[in-house]
Amino acid sequence: MELRKIRTNGTELNVALDGAGPPVLLMHGWPHTWQVWREVLPLLNGRRRVIAPDLRGLGDSARAEDGFDAATGAADMLGLLDALGVEQAEVVALDAGVPAAFLLGALHPARVRRLVLMEAALPGLPGGFPTPPWWFGFHSAPGLAETVLEGHEAAYLDWFLLAGTFERRGVPPEIRDAFVSAYTGREALRCGFGYYRAAEQNAAAIAATGRLTTPTLAVGGNVVGDLLYRQLAPIADDLSGELIPRCGHIVPLDRPDVVAQLLGVDPVTSR
Repeated sequence: MELRKIRTNGTELNVALDGAGPPVLLMHGWPHTWQVWREVLPLLNGRRRVIAPDLRGLGDSARAEDGFDAATGAADMLGLLDALGVEQAEVVALDAGVPAAFLLGALHPARVRRLVLMEAALPGLPGGFPTPPWWFGFHSAPGLAETVLEGHEAAYLDWFLLAGTFERRGVPPEIRDAFVSAYTGREALRCGFGYYRAAEQNAAAIAATGRLTTPTLAVGGNVVGDLLYRQLAPIADDLSGELIPRCGHIVPLDRPDVVAQLLGVDPVTSR
């Protein structure tokens, strides 16, 4: 695996690159980095060309003042594909990475072979969360969460990493430590919460897209479930759904075997 810094759309992204074969772009959520996919990579056995960035402002990517909205995120990913000479990729996204992935597929269908969207609801489409989770409002208030949480990042993130995994098993210690390090400090926190503060922008951009023609798979664990599938059904021309048993919100860490299978690699026979 190679880590590389790549300029795109006015920022610099830290990108993990691995393997060869059909390209797959992996977009993490909050509070994650590219390492949320770490347990998937060995199961792919080098048979996919993996492109796994830290999203704008997050992880080891450059801190950013703005641009956390989904339209900018889609442009970041388009520029990343251009920089790597990738004409078309499968795009897999989790949680806060899903709005940008959706817009990438909706606005640039020739560049996206398939969307695989995991454990998220899309603002701007009917049928979202009946009652938004409590942290959506907390994270969205400008300047509040980073002020309150500075110095308490580990305890706060641990709550989400436990709650986001099946039976609260948590994530591997080395990955947990990488996530905590990535979101420690006021500026790191601010960038992470920027993705929540872009919700109104995202809703407007998503509502304006019209039909989704890119083949799309909506994947649910035991948190969001089939909500995203039901949101997409009225607007998607080629939609399928997958509910993963014994899986929490952080799908690639709870069930990396299923993620590998969804990418066309049998993790049993590929080893």
